[in-house]
Amino acid sequence: AQTPPSEIAKAHEEKVYTLAFAPDGKTFASGGFDNTIKIWEYPSLKEVRKLTGHTNNIYCVAFNKDGTLLASSSQDKTIRLWNPADGKLVRELKGHTDQVDFVAFSPDGKLLASTSADKSVRLWNPADGKETKNLGTHTKGAYMVAFSPDGKQLASAGADMIIKIWDVAAGKEAKQLKGHTDAVTGVVWHPTQPNTLVSIGHDRTVRVWDVAAGKETKQLGEVDAKTKAVAPLEDDPYGIAFSKEGKLATSGYGGYLKVWDLASGKAVQTIRLNQTVKNRFGAYCVTFSPDGKMLLTGHDQKMIVLTPVGK
Repeated sequence: AQTPPSEIAKAHEEKVYTLAFAPDGKTFASGGFDNTIKIWEYPSLKEVRKLTGHTNNIYCVAFNKDGTLLASSSQDKTIRLWNPADGKLVRELKGHTDQVDFVAFSPDGKLLASTSADKSVRLWNPADGKETKNLGTHTKGAYMVAFSPDGKQLASAGADMIIKIWDVAAGKEAKQLKGHTDAVTGVVWHPTQPNTLVSIGHDRTVRVWDVAAGKETKQLGEVDAKTKAVAPLEDDPYGIAFSKEGKLATSGYGGYLKVWDLASGKAVQTIRLNQTVKNRFGAYCVTFSPDGKMLLTGHDQKMIVLTPVGK
């Protein structure tokens, strides 16, 4: 069923590539290809402050567990840590030799993981900004990284079609998950089902993995009546997120936003966001509001869109 987006707001001067809610749900951060980060009130979508200092596109923003630190990564090859309360820079993390695609805090907030076009996956200490471990590399650029809910494992998505699982304590690669037939653009862990990981890729698939067994358990989507195979998505998925309750959302380059039921493997909500806005309206990122009732997406028309999650 089509649910019209409840609100569209112009957010940046260029495409909005990344979004993250603060843990308390009262604010969120956005990052754009105008080199700026913005903090917004939620749900009023009122701009609170603008964080400047990066010298190139912002690729990722992430809050730590108590919302006292905001990490950002950029095409300028740096990671910055900010105090979101006043917008002041806390420290800059340097070491990557190409754009930093993604950053994620560990559940306890004591580590920050990053992936980069330099192919490496790294761990940092947010307290002093020092790199604690260069875990290793993909054979092509590394896109997204995610800590397991217990913080013991780290998953990274690569342009080499491989998902790597890293043992955080040991600081080394534990296994590889193979099955995607094109670049893997995103990975997320299920919040309540241990060892369940979901990935998206340029092969237009959404895959569910049993990490302990090291294998794919399901591909989400509609089964094609003729081929009996799961039909590919309508567009290349870029954004993926779980709600705290375990609902899954994906967003794509053609403006498709989907909410999935993992048990049935089917999309329970599909919205084509560009029906509301002229021109291509790629959704580069998606995140659930902390109460799980709204989806926030960032777009190449400089916009953020707030959409109600279907019942």
